[in-house]
Amino acid sequence: MEDLGPVIWPPEPIRTERLVLREPEGRDRAAFIELLASPEVHTYLGGPRPRDELERETPEVPERWPGSFVVELDGAMIGQILLRRATGHRRPAAAGKVDLGYLFLPRAWGSGYAAEACAAALDWLADALPGEPVVLATQTANAGSMRLAAKLGFTEVERFEAWGAEQWLGMRPTVTPVSTAQSPGHTP
Repeated sequence: MEDLGPVIWPPEPIRTERLVLREPEGRDRAAFIELLASPEVHTYLGGPRPRDELERETPEVPERWPGSFVVELDGAMIGQILLRRATGHRRPAAAGKVDLGYLFLPRAWGSGYAAEACAAALDWLADALPGEPVVLATQTANAGSMRLAAKLGFTEVERFEAWGAEQWLGMRPTVTPVSTAQSPGHTP
C-alpha cells in the first residue's frame, strides 16, 4: 500500500455531528496499542499483535502518514480510518485504487461511529481527489463490516479466497462533488 498521492496533508480536522477525524498525535499511542492488540478487533484480520511487541515497536506518534485519520469522540481516540492506494493489491480490480480501511475499539461498536467516520473520510477524499474510485475488502464472515460496506454504497466486485477465508471486494462508485451554487427554483 502506498500513500494517496497529491493531497494536502494533514487536512483541517473533519468534524461530524459526534466525531472529529484528525491526524494522529502522541496522545493516541496507548489507544493505537490497544487497537492493534485487541483480539476482538482482529478477529477477521489475522489475530492481534502481542502487546509487549507493540509497546516496543510503536513510535511516539503512530500511523502518521497521509490518509491515516484518528477518529476521536469526546477528546479520546476510538478508532482509525485508513485511506491508502492499493498498488500491490492481489486483486486486479483493486490495484491502484484507493482502499478504505477502518478499525474501532470494541467499546465504540454498535453506535454508528464507523459509518459516520467513514462517510466523512470518503467525503473528504471526494473533494481532495475528485472522481477517485474507492475499494474495500473484508471477510464475508465479518457481518458488521459487510453491513457497513453496503451502507457506505460499496457494491460487490468479487469474492475470493485468501488467508484461509472467503473475502469480499467491493467498490464505491466515483462521486462527483456537487456544486454549491443554487439553481433557479432550488430550495435547500
